[in-house]
Amino acid sequence: MPRQILAGACCVFSFAAAHAACPPSAIASLEKPGMGVRNGVDRGVLWRIERDGRTSWLYGTIHVGRGDWVRPGPTIQKALTQSDTLALELDLRDEATARGMARPADPELLARMLSGERARRLERQNSEACVPPGTLSKLQPILQVTALAGLAGRADGLYPEFGVDETLAVSARNSSKPIVALENAAEQIKVLTGESEAEEAEQVDAALDELESGKLRGQLKELADVWARSDAAKLASYPEWCDCLKTPAEQRLMKRLLDDRNPNLADGIERLHAGGKGVFAAVGALHMIGPQGLPTLMAARGFTVTPVLTNAQAQTAQPMPALAAPSPAPRAVRGGKAVKGQRGQAVQKGGKSTKAAPAARGAKAPAKAPAKAAAPAAKGKVRR
Repeated sequence: MPRQILAGACCVFSFAAAHAACPPSAIASLEKPGMGVRNGVDRGVLWRIERDGRTSWLYGTIHVGRGDWVRPGPTIQKALTQSDTLALELDLRDEATARGMARPADPELLARMLSGERARRLERQNSEACVPPGTLSKLQPILQVTALAGLAGRADGLYPEFGVDETLAVSARNSSKPIVALENAAEQIKVLTGESEAEEAEQVDAALDELESGKLRGQLKELADVWARSDAAKLASYPEWCDCLKTPAEQRLMKRLLDDRNPNLADGIERLHAGGKGVFAAVGALHMIGPQGLPTLMAARGFTVTPVLTNAQAQTAQPMPALAAPSPAPRAVRGGKAVKGQRGQAVQKGGKSTKAAPAARGAKAPAKAPAKAAAPAAKGKVRR
């Protein structure tokens, strides 16, 4: 159950490693060889949508990621740069959203639902995930297991801190690009909790089963690999291989997560586009699949929809060059003499300049690959 949440809803939490037996923290994982990259690699699935003489984008994301996914690939970066607004399911850096996601659940509900063996199982999973005691205990039960699901991939290098939506938000903020949330925290929590307390309890038990068996970790890695290679066809067949629709409760959850939310997401994207904005809409990749997927819904609204990144060719990221040592500061001078104790570049007599610091080795910039021009697509249709 929780793994589809990681490509369908945005409520993922993160925690630092507590001791040596825990997976490394997200920051520590960046110290592994090969993590630094100068240019990113295109990953995920991307469609261009056009109407009224303007272009917007649909980008399918995943809410966990690897350190070397932080920098967007050239196609994604260009589309984001050309857009006026970044639209996300939720803006988790927004204070009101953060408070809404962390709002304590009803204590009586927690006492009823998290008691006995279920409470002991949850405590064991928190311990195995190196979550400090009590950190999650006041949250809605379904949010507690969703947070644990987001941590299950750390042994495979998948971290909530590197979730694609989050890294795009950082990029947008760094360039002062507006961020718009298409949903709010209350709406997402309502989707996850289900129609009754009994249904939420059933989903919590199913999540604990998958965490205990290790099944969730394996399927999360598979979903991340499918996403990373931009395999839209494999994503489209997700219901056939996810092993996540066995019970009526799981089927209802999938419908609430995707089909029931997609029309509202499409409305928000259309509204921003109609307001004169080029929109880069980045939402969970599973929102893109099926007859109720966003590409199909946007075509029904009169947009020309063209696949851009749905079966990406393998690319190679360029490693970061070695950093040059910082140039030492010039020594302070009094009356033409260097001040004692100030080390660095010597000031030349007679107004001559100091020697320039050597350039960093291996700093040659990679050549840009020529971009292919896309053929025009019929208005109001999804181009295959």
